[in-house]
Amino acid sequence: MKLFWACFIALVATSFVFGIRSDLIGELAVKFNLSESDKGEILGVGLWPFALSIIAFSFVIDRIGYKTAAVFAMVCHFAAIGMTLMAKDKTLLYWGTFVVSLGNGTVEAFINPVVATVFRKDKAKWLNILHAGWPAGIVLGVVFNKLFGGLDWTVRFGMCFVPVLVYTLMILPRKFPVQERVAAGVSYREMLREVGGIGFLITGWLVVMGLSQMFNLGLGLWACAGIGAVIGVALGIYTGSVGNPLFLLVLVTMPFLATTELGTDTWLPDLLKPELGVNAGLALAWSALLMTVLRAFAGPIVHRFSPVGLLVVSAAVAVIGLLVLGTVSGGVAVLLAVTLYAVGKTFLWSTTLGMVAEQFPKGGALTLNGVSAVGVLGMGILGSVAMGYFQDVKVAGDLKAAGIYERVAGKPSPTFLGEAPSLDGAKVAELPKAEAAKVEEIRAVHRKGSFIRQAALPAFMLVCYLGLWGYFRARGGYRPVELGAGH
Repeated sequence: MKLFWACFIALVATSFVFGIRSDLIGELAVKFNLSESDKGEILGVGLWPFALSIIAFSFVIDRIGYKTAAVFAMVCHFAAIGMTLMAKDKTLLYWGTFVVSLGNGTVEAFINPVVATVFRKDKAKWLNILHAGWPAGIVLGVVFNKLFGGLDWTVRFGMCFVPVLVYTLMILPRKFPVQERVAAGVSYREMLREVGGIGFLITGWLVVMGLSQMFNLGLGLWACAGIGAVIGVALGIYTGSVGNPLFLLVLVTMPFLATTELGTDTWLPDLLKPELGVNAGLALAWSALLMTVLRAFAGPIVHRFSPVGLLVVSAAVAVIGLLVLGTVSGGVAVLLAVTLYAVGKTFLWSTTLGMVAEQFPKGGALTLNGVSAVGVLGMGILGSVAMGYFQDVKVAGDLKAAGIYERVAGKPSPTFLGEAPSLDGAKVAELPKAEAAKVEEIRAVHRKGSFIRQAALPAFMLVCYLGLWGYFRARGGYRPVELGAGH
């Protein structure tokens, strides 16, 4: 159990950083004069590079060892926190966030297969419990930020060194097991076959988009898709497989799942600020606390519904929660809506990991971590940026109608959807009081509208999960796949 708790604390450390950064984004936006799209880009780069490291390590982690990956994560976390603290403008803030995301992905790359291997007879339960560490870290980060809100942001963010140091000291003495796939004698090519040509096409397309964004290559959606297709065809020929159809269905849902959970969480304090003011960050903390408790006691819930049944129920509740968040007003009503949303999203990610570990064990670390990678890539490159883009466009449209936009317009930000309009904070501050209030009113309206747009994502997931539920029911019910000797 010492190894499990070391993995748990490593995940707590990653989300502690995530929670503090999410709660600080409004403050950083003022300090560095960030537009909504700038904020979306920085919040997104805090997530999608996660996929680059998780994919890279998933290909080689069984050969280089889990501890090597863990040490890389530690180096990334220490370096990234230092870079962020030294930031003087958007550039270093962006790259510090990028490096911490690489570290976060590496943590996921080793903790998930380790726990799935150690608890191979009850994977869904223990992966849910493991991922209680994610919301637990967010709670600690947000609450700490509120308790010490009077301190400079650099002091508060500097506290991220503490949980990183703790997990470093816990991980280094531990001995790691041989992964289940390797122990069962499943070949490397058989692992790749589970993902197949289509799976690698999707992953390759998103990775190329991420690299294009990182190096300002200017590649469009279709150019990136073309390169992804080349990667998919090549690996499809090598493996002789298009991919496991059930795995591909799960893979397609992941960008929607990640944007529903992580994308909304990232924006939650800022979106709820008009309703809850300075306490908006506490809504994220409450949501995360509820998730921590529910995941920690996930065993009986998973056994009662089965992983697929739990995904169906969770997606339905998430749809309702987001719709309610986008319509209600008033502190108490908003907190009740946040509670409903939190219950809906609680088991989506962790139960998906459990289902993948139980249904596709031949895929080893690659399938288990691949779904997380595709989810975070899709959310960071597309979902988070799209949230900011649509908000910017709608705000600019209403301000133009009110005759205000031209006087407060900032420099447009390029996105994959086109140039996003922005507002210059200094110009907004110079407006007459009535017009400044109008700007904030319009911003508040479209922040709430973001939740209603988000509800379409778990609605799509619900349709997919119902398809999976029907498939397993036709086969006599959900049963985990076990690898025996010689598989």
